[in-house]
Amino acid sequence: MHVDIVPVGEVDAVVKREASAGLRAVYDCDVTVHGTQPVPEDAYDSSRDQYRAEEFIDLAKRVGDGTKNIGITPKDLFYHRRNYVFGLAYLGGSGSVISTYRLRTSSDGGFSNQSAEDIFEDRVRKEVVHEIGHTLGLEHCDNKRCVMNFSPTVREVDLKEENLCGTCQRTIL
Repeated sequence: MHVDIVPVGEVDAVVKREASAGLRAVYDCDVTVHGTQPVPEDAYDSSRDQYRAEEFIDLAKRVGDGTKNIGITPKDLFYHRRNYVFGLAYLGGSGSVISTYRLRTSSDGGFSNQSAEDIFEDRVRKEVVHEIGHTLGLEHCDNKRCVMNFSPTVREVDLKEENLCGTCQRTIL
């Protein structure tokens, strides 16, 4: 499998590095990081002061030519009636997106020995692995430690591991 990372907007080098590392570690895949793309003009919803996640997925699929493509953006994303999303992917599709906007939210995550930057990097890796998991056909997992567990808050992201549980791992093999 080959995953193309498509930075959209100003994505710092640490985010690109951690996203690549997470994908390689969990999926043992090749990763290419593309050049930075401008934020899609039609993605912004002024009534919400947020961006439509679907537009970023479409951009990632247009720019990337990997088996799987993931957009990464610092913009605040939403999807339909949800207040916000950390990421979005279409089950079994080739495109996905994550937003780092809310991943910097403070939460000790129960990891008082970790710096805020370490916690942020962990969150980036988990969300990228989670969204690519959806493109591989994985649905949300009931195992609270599995990276595929639904985590609508950063606290819940912090509690899960970066890896797939045994059941999810067997599902994609």
